[in-house]
Amino acid sequence: MSEKKLFLLPDLGEGLPDAEIVEWLVKVGDVVKLDEPLVSMETAKAVVEVPSPFSGKVTRLAGAAGDVIVTGSWLAEVELDPNLPQRADAQDTGHSHGHGGHKGAGNPVPDEPSRDDGHATTVVASDEGGEVRAGEGAAPKQGGDAGTVVGAMQSSDAVRSEQAVAIGGVKAMPAVRALAKKLKVDIGRVRPSGADGVVTMADVKNAAAAGSAAPVAAAPAAYRAPEPAVARAPSPPPARDPNTKYDSDEPIRGVRRNMVRSMSQAHAEVVPTTLMDDADIHAWAPGEDIMARLIRALAAASAVEPAMNAWFNAKEGTLRRHSRVHVGIAIDSPDGLFVANLRDAGGRDPQEVRRELNRIRDGVKNRSLPPEDLRDYTMMLSNFGVFAGKYATPVVVPPCVAIIGAGRLHHAVVPVLGGLETHRIMPLSLTFDHRAATGGEAARFLRAVMDDLQKAR
Repeated sequence: MSEKKLFLLPDLGEGLPDAEIVEWLVKVGDVVKLDEPLVSMETAKAVVEVPSPFSGKVTRLAGAAGDVIVTGSWLAEVELDPNLPQRADAQDTGHSHGHGGHKGAGNPVPDEPSRDDGHATTVVASDEGGEVRAGEGAAPKQGGDAGTVVGAMQSSDAVRSEQAVAIGGVKAMPAVRALAKKLKVDIGRVRPSGADGVVTMADVKNAAAAGSAAPVAAAPAAYRAPEPAVARAPSPPPARDPNTKYDSDEPIRGVRRNMVRSMSQAHAEVVPTTLMDDADIHAWAPGEDIMARLIRALAAASAVEPAMNAWFNAKEGTLRRHSRVHVGIAIDSPDGLFVANLRDAGGRDPQEVRRELNRIRDGVKNRSLPPEDLRDYTMMLSNFGVFAGKYATPVVVPPCVAIIGAGRLHHAVVPVLGGLETHRIMPLSLTFDHRAATGGEAARFLRAVMDDLQKAR
């Protein structure tokens, strides 16, 4: 009788306890070879393809597209083929299988007629609204503190396969396949424009806009004769997003699941205190890059008062002040909140900062940023004023000690020698973890930010 092995969902390198199935690249009965793509998985930060650690016939798969799998739970069962190459038991697979307490973690399993392996329920959320079993499905305990969700994360032997892989004759990145699925585009009917016949994000978006690759062609709209002109009626309210489901309970997925965890952690751990003040930026030349000036000011203030550019580890009772300033930029997206790392802010000129901001913005939009760009920042910045609001109480997420928010720019009348003038004002809100810093340190840091922002250049 052939030996069967369970493949456990590995740590995908982001410190998160689960991942969502985007697309199975194999089906039960298929023969898969060592390191061939097995499944596309979406975490809170990226879409990655997970390769098979075995060669043989696929006998079971855990869940379907849209199901959430707990890290360390079984993902697939493979009946080993002795005639195909196998990885030695002691050889590093590049995956993290070391989640104690999970039965069959790379070990032979007996022939079983059903999925039940007697341990944690794998599917914790389902498009079908499946039941979550109480007391099961909890994330396995990790060795070491890798639980910082939006902040510094420990590196691991992550599975990061970002190459375009041919599936069903179509070459595409995992994120492109996920986008096609979301836009209901048949990726097999999309004309590729990338190198070596790779389907790109732009190809999928163009096909969706043109309707040229829809799974089912929509019927043409019936001709409607023009109506006689009438008095203009009030503008109708904005149309609702057709992809939004109303009046029903939907499982929280992906980036928003991460947001739930990180905000809950921050609320439970941090002792937040917020200082607010205004920077008078009337001396700026026209066309100044607001974000580039903010980032420069954070780097300058960190040199004056390093207490805000730090990580606090309450469990170990340690505080690490950083010599370099890595700014976590809060980026709003339809999928939820991303925090991307703009590294070495103090060592970049304004043009470099703008190029990096554009790269980060496009990477979030296309879901193409690697996990390394979504961690290890030393302080955080939110430019919420581009939407609305002057002041706020931004949330500090451990292990960071501080976050600064920039509110909506406005004009205010200010007294000057000999009279009154109208100046442009930038509201600032600094939230810091009072466990790790004093009020004086925070106030000096905010003062240094304001001083740099108020310079003409």
